[in-house]
Amino acid sequence: MTEFTNDDPSKIASGGIKYDGGKPCVYQGLILYFPRACLHVADVSTFGAAKYAWNGWSAVDDGFNRYKNAQYRHALYREMGEQIDPDSKKLHLAHEAWNAMAALELYLREENDRT
Repeated sequence: MTEFTNDDPSKIASGGIKYDGGKPCVYQGLILYFPRACLHVADVSTFGAAKYAWNGWSAVDDGFNRYKNAQYRHALYREMGEQIDPDSKKLHLAHEAWNAMAALELYLREENDRT
């Protein structure tokens, strides 16, 4: 993971330093870069939670494969010219991103459990 560091000696001497080396820049690297995308992915997440349940996605059997399949189904519909999912009325591209995030999260959780 890329990290932010502040090694300016003058800052250290003045006490104007925060020890956050090794931590990702979530605000700058995610929220500020992709605010609209984050909002659309959160909108898809809210729709899914209302349809199913909050956090229910994480307990789906064979979740990684099923979310990757859903991601690419949305991609196919989008590539065939359908921009809006007829069920949710949300962008297929936002559904693709949500499913990619879900698959990544499940993958990382499994990797974390192995270590």
